[in-house]
Amino acid sequence: MPALSDVLAALDRWYDPRWAESWDAVGLVCGDPSAQVSRIVLAVDAVPATVAETLDAPAQLLITHHPLLLAPVHGVPVTDPKGALVHQLIRGGAAHFVAHTNADVAERGVSDALAGVLGLHDVEPLEPAVGDGFDKLVVFVPTPSAPALIDALAAAGAGRYAQYDRCAWTATGTGTFRPLAGANPAIGEVGVVEEVAETRVEMIVPAGTRAAVVAALRQAHPYEEPAFDLVSEVPIPGARGTGRVGTLAAPMTLREFTAYVAATLPATACGVRAAGDPNRLVEIVAVCGGSGASYTDAARRSGADVYVTSDLKHHATLEATAELGPDAMALVDAAHWATEAPWLDVLAARLRETFTVDVHVSRRVTDPWTLHAPSMPASEESSRT
Repeated sequence: MPALSDVLAALDRWYDPRWAESWDAVGLVCGDPSAQVSRIVLAVDAVPATVAETLDAPAQLLITHHPLLLAPVHGVPVTDPKGALVHQLIRGGAAHFVAHTNADVAERGVSDALAGVLGLHDVEPLEPAVGDGFDKLVVFVPTPSAPALIDALAAAGAGRYAQYDRCAWTATGTGTFRPLAGANPAIGEVGVVEEVAETRVEMIVPAGTRAAVVAALRQAHPYEEPAFDLVSEVPIPGARGTGRVGTLAAPMTLREFTAYVAATLPATACGVRAAGDPNRLVEIVAVCGGSGASYTDAARRSGADVYVTSDLKHHATLEATAELGPDAMALVDAAHWATEAPWLDVLAARLRETFTVDVHVSRRVTDPWTLHAPSMPASEESSRT
């Protein structure tokens, strides 16, 4: 049974809080990191129904996509609706954690999950994020001391990349130096030229670990003054980013694709609507889980035939589908909740792969819209008068 702190560490690796937008509120809302976790509930929203589902489970952790406390607050009194939920969770022994915009852009995040459930292949970020960048550490150490130095550097965070750690490259050679007056050499004598069999060690230093890695180097290196270089690498776009674009297994008309999206995503009262020629063939599909209207131009530039997102507005939709002539693109507008809910199953699988813990995905529809009445066509209305 893992401690909550272990689960939080994994979540922060998968959905680094540094990737969140500046206005967002992600991370641990309430809970004791030292507490043990045997059951986790996953939901898009922290609302009375999903909090009750968590406590009834009973679970020790509720993970949601949307923040409970997005707007700044000065307190969480029980007389406040959101404060009451916090009190219920604490009294019930359940922690609450949020992964929002940091999960939107992550690999195996919200938009990846949306692309996956729609069956897209050759998927790439719609707007790739520039990577965090690395420093490259190059250090020379007496060959017998190289393994211990690599271990110390790895413990401080060096050599960590994706699902691997202690990554290092080594080569051997001869180092030469002459200790001067006042030196206290670990090898050799003052005033005498010394030659030592040394190993060149190269390791990447992820962002945020530079100080710890340099401190570990100085402590673990046998030399009084170790020789090393620390070079900042140029960040490059990676697999992380906003939205995704990929290809359907076979083209279909916009009418068929809209019905396919409606049948594939979790059902909501509003269903799915589309803008564009119903008979247009679509094959290249851009997606963005949640409110992705601001990325409509990026979807068009990607060469997508259709863009699937939510919360689209009238004027932007009109421009994208009717005013651009040959550059026009179809749009599919699904419920906000429905475009994000598929991520819960992806997260559940990751948690089960990593920890011995029971994970329950809430199937409760927390989309706020509860009714949908389609407009009556004019011909039908006139026939009834």
